[in-house]
Amino acid sequence: MPTPSLASLPVRRLTLRDLTACADLSEDRGWPREEHKWGLLLSAGKGYGIDDPDGGLVTACVVTEYGPQERPALGAIGMVLVAERHARQGVGRRLMRHVVSSMGTTPLTLHATPCGRPLYEELGFKVTGRAEMLRGHFVPAGAQHKAVTRAATAEDLPAILRLDAEVFGADRTHIVARLPAFADQLRVAEENGRLIGYAAAWPNMDTHVVGPLIARDTPTAQALLASLAAHTDRPLRTDIDVRHEELLGWAKEHGLASVAFNAVMTYGITELPGDWRRRFAPVTVAAG
Repeated sequence: MPTPSLASLPVRRLTLRDLTACADLSEDRGWPREEHKWGLLLSAGKGYGIDDPDGGLVTACVVTEYGPQERPALGAIGMVLVAERHARQGVGRRLMRHVVSSMGTTPLTLHATPCGRPLYEELGFKVTGRAEMLRGHFVPAGAQHKAVTRAATAEDLPAILRLDAEVFGADRTHIVARLPAFADQLRVAEENGRLIGYAAAWPNMDTHVVGPLIARDTPTAQALLASLAAHTDRPLRTDIDVRHEELLGWAKEHGLASVAFNAVMTYGITELPGDWRRRFAPVTVAAG
């Protein structure tokens, strides 16, 4: 039997049952398997993929929707991957066209690597920002913090959800409510009993990824970042909006180094909703 052409293979929705195949696809492209992250995205978002007749997946991606279920305010696209043996044959473009079309009028966003950016531009995405990836062991020497931070409790969840929706500009309950189980740490900053920020650190290979990082101001973001670092021996990794120059400079002074820059791109909107001044880092670049 001849192998069907890639153009004729159907795009289908992925589920948690596809987690191993998605992790295999990551590994095939030289990425870490990231099963923990795939698990979050496939349970909280919508996965799309094309099956390889020879087994596994030809391509995959995940869309995480925010806001009302019947009319999402935003869709974040991530984990766009094509198997090495099928690369440069237009299959990634076909999957992306399908996803953009299926999202209808919902505004879209994604973080693009320099390699992926030309495809997204071809599809109509525009660069509207940049994020700088930092990585390293945090060195606390000389770090003074006025903001009070502590481990979050179940009682904090309603206040965390209110603050998150206000800063992000759309309801993210289905992601944020999963953070206590997904993350190794979830911490809050408060002033006079009022929540002024929160942050999580979740395991990814040998690092702890800091995200989301939501804070009233830079000193509060610094306090949250330092408090997360104080409770782990792993190096930290995070993706900071480049407009937060003060936090980036401070983090580099305390042991984190610049690894890469990604373009923040949007489709159907000229800028992301919410308040970027209080949004320092995403949950993950794959989900906004």
